[in-house]
Amino acid sequence: MTDNQVTGSGGPLRGVRVVELAGQGPGPFAAMLLADMGADVVSVDRSPDSRAEPVPVLLARGRRTVTVDLKDPADVAAVLALTDVADAFIEGYRPGVAERLGVGPEVCLARNPRLVYGRMTGWGQDGPYARAAGHDINYIALAGALDPIGREGQAPVPPLNLVGDFGGGGMLLAFGVMCALFEARASGLGQVIDAAMVDGAALLMMMAHEMRAIGMWDGPRGTNAMDTGAPFYNVYETADGRHVAVGAMENNFYRKLLELVGLDPVDLATQWDRSDWRPMKARLAEVFRTRTRDEWCALLEHTDACFAPVLSMDEAPSHPHLARRGTFTDSGGVVRPAPAPRFSRTPASTPPGPVEASLDEVLAGWGIAATGSRV
Repeated sequence: MTDNQVTGSGGPLRGVRVVELAGQGPGPFAAMLLADMGADVVSVDRSPDSRAEPVPVLLARGRRTVTVDLKDPADVAAVLALTDVADAFIEGYRPGVAERLGVGPEVCLARNPRLVYGRMTGWGQDGPYARAAGHDINYIALAGALDPIGREGQAPVPPLNLVGDFGGGGMLLAFGVMCALFEARASGLGQVIDAAMVDGAALLMMMAHEMRAIGMWDGPRGTNAMDTGAPFYNVYETADGRHVAVGAMENNFYRKLLELVGLDPVDLATQWDRSDWRPMKARLAEVFRTRTRDEWCALLEHTDACFAPVLSMDEAPSHPHLARRGTFTDSGGVVRPAPAPRFSRTPASTPPGPVEASLDEVLAGWGIAATGSRV
């Protein structure tokens, strides 16, 4: 595979150059999002001896990876030379680590004032927790995003690492980078982005805070409209031990759901009467256990009942709707989600896997002359 197959061959970000200090989770996800959209992203990875965890494969797609020793002044100088001609720089270390490595924002912005410097952490660059270790579950717990997730009378259920690492982390960082790049077009100046997963997780809870403000979310965990408290927004087991999901919150959608599953729509009058929620959930649970998941699909898919089968990770790529849209791609027998969103005029290319490249080749590709001491 040649370099031009991984240097922004398509997509709306073609021509944007990004340097990524390789890490785990949200940082690589943000870099992947940018690379998916055509940015030329070079991932700078530490030497295997200093690497704490394996390099991600799927999250590293669409970009070249170079291995450096950030304790070697020549390699540090080479990384700084890349930032001199880059549009953005991404790092996901604890506060102060990039500075100790010699690639902190003050150094980089002094050399390239237009650089957008994105920092991805769990707790943020300041505050009492800033230098403490943590993971997704800790960040969403502190942000108030973990406590509401779960069924009544049970402990909170961590939603994988979707809310902290990826939704509140990587996506927030990618959004911040793009906002700063847009502003830099007018000002000619870069800036530092402090993207914290605890902030992003809190931000993702905006609708829940909205519902609390208007009195629609005032009960304990698992007793509210969107946390499995309501019969019309829930997951039900089917006759074959599988599950289906319904989200018929609106009056007309709930009516359609009741009609199609064989219940009297007169029950619609009590849709928002919480005293009726438990018995109605029991009735719906009993009904959904009378047929298999696929039998319910045959009856309820493509209707206004707000229905979908609960598919496994193995099943989802072959579902007719997702297959038609190309929501997943297959590369070398490995199925992975495709780039999103879709663009009508500048569509993203199918991203290749990560490509190991030499530092000297990357420097030359970005027009940077290398010498015996790198740069």
